[in-house]
Amino acid sequence: MPDISLTMVALLCTAALAAGWIDAVVGGGGLLLLPALLLGLPPGTSAAYALGTNKAVAIVGTTGAAVTYARKAPVDVGLAVRIGLAALAGSTGGAFVAAGLSTEVLKPVVMVVLLGVGVFVILKPAFGTAPSTAPVSPRRILAAIGLAGLGIGFYDGLIGPGTGTFLVLALTALLHLDLVTASATAKIVNCCTNAGALATFAWKGTVHWQLAALMAVFNLAGGMVGAHTALKKGSGFVRVVLLTVVFALVANLGYQQWVA
Repeated sequence: MPDISLTMVALLCTAALAAGWIDAVVGGGGLLLLPALLLGLPPGTSAAYALGTNKAVAIVGTTGAAVTYARKAPVDVGLAVRIGLAALAGSTGGAFVAAGLSTEVLKPVVMVVLLGVGVFVILKPAFGTAPSTAPVSPRRILAAIGLAGLGIGFYDGLIGPGTGTFLVLALTALLHLDLVTASATAKIVNCCTNAGALATFAWKGTVHWQLAALMAVFNLAGGMVGAHTALKKGSGFVRVVLLTVVFALVANLGYQQWVA
């Protein structure tokens, strides 16, 4: 356990609870959890420990949410795993590229994309409100594996913020899913990418396991409650949370780019 006060531990556990809820509903829990760890760990601690501990916490909440969704939502688990394995490969490639590339130049591009997504969802109120009854073509399935798997996985390894949100949007658009089913599918994909990242951080020894275990209990609770909330309230509720997270991501990236 790192040398931090009980008050800070309580604050980090509260952040883990809230992040689990947000992540289960629409993705983007890392927007809250990672900054909390960066601020909460002792001064001078390498950022790698915040990243590694974040993954150790997040994988528990994500798995809990995925199991909750899989029991009650019409999720194609086999397809989700195929997309997840592609995302795992993509995130590995992104991490290698990130080692020699400044991601600062990409953040404005991501902000523009997110703003475009937000405007699209606002102007298309029917987006993701109901699944299509038509069968999904093999071409769309391959596109989902390529874009939502390899493409967004690569982004996750390269930059990271908003990966879950991008997955929800891509799966909704490509596979004609409603937002609840897309969130459920995204959780399974996230389990794959988180597992790969966590294995890397564990191998490097940059995980505070005791702190992660405590926070993971709260993240799991938040994730399961968030999944139940999304299933109960439906796609309209998820749409509101989605827009909130999208614009919060834009604000966060803008702050990192021009203020911090």
